[in-house]
Amino acid sequence: MKALRSLSGLIDFECAARWGSFKLAAHELHKTPAAVSLQVKQLEETIGFALFVRHPRHIALTEKGQELAIATARMLGELRAKVTALQSGDEEAVLRIATTHSFAIKWLVPRMHRFTKLYPELDIRLDSNDAPVDLQADSTDVAIRYGPVTDGDPTVLFRERLVPAYSPELLAPGQAALTLADLTEHRLLIVHSPEAWLQLLNENRALKGEYDFSRAYSHWGVLVQAAVAGQGVALVPYGIAFQDIASGALRLIPCRSVPFANGYRFLANPHKEHMLKVRRFREWMVAEMAAMSAHLDYR
Repeated sequence: MKALRSLSGLIDFECAARWGSFKLAAHELHKTPAAVSLQVKQLEETIGFALFVRHPRHIALTEKGQELAIATARMLGELRAKVTALQSGDEEAVLRIATTHSFAIKWLVPRMHRFTKLYPELDIRLDSNDAPVDLQADSTDVAIRYGPVTDGDPTVLFRERLVPAYSPELLAPGQAALTLADLTEHRLLIVHSPEAWLQLLNENRALKGEYDFSRAYSHWGVLVQAAVAGQGVALVPYGIAFQDIASGALRLIPCRSVPFANGYRFLANPHKEHMLKVRRFREWMVAEMAAMSAHLDYR
């Protein structure tokens, strides 16, 4: 097995893997199909395993070829992005933010106009993805991630609270508000399991009763939208539901809340955390989270 000493074979391989064709890859690279095929063959000889299964009319990635294609595409994408940024001198002018789907849709996007009004020179690139991100990658400047948080962690922006919320559409004629006693008359919406609901009912001495936990959702953002649509009463994260609560699209049932270990953390690419754009975004996030927290009843 030889050491990998050249990236040229990887460039040809990534292009061929993307197109699924030596001919189409050759067209993009301004080479002949034979030249691309030879580069890939030499790469296979160097690394010691096959990347493609060659059929008479097409090529197909092997299992190892698929893994290498993913890694190579990511590496070349980051390299191209870095070269483009250096060529245009816009590294400080582009802010790349990675966060979860629910947080992006229900919290960050509705507020971003306030940040861009303060810093109109920044080009915002938002990647909403629940998969873990590589903070060492050049394609990410900051990440807002949801998960377990601990007291004293300087990266913590906000510790979530679960609150029971409902659409005014659920109110019967002449009914002013829902209480915990009304929950047996409505579906109780959940994410994955009713465990959090059971904890809240126990905390408020309301476990007795027949409760309908018949609808479950995969994401907090979807759960909140289901509650807004009047599909039932939901135990929602306050941060994700805040805009709907503030607008009146959702109302809260007054009660004691239960401990919740999850929240949001602000994570910066260690190579970029000193940059002005990152510091400004962090300061803005802290201020926005503080303003939201001021409205929360921490009973």
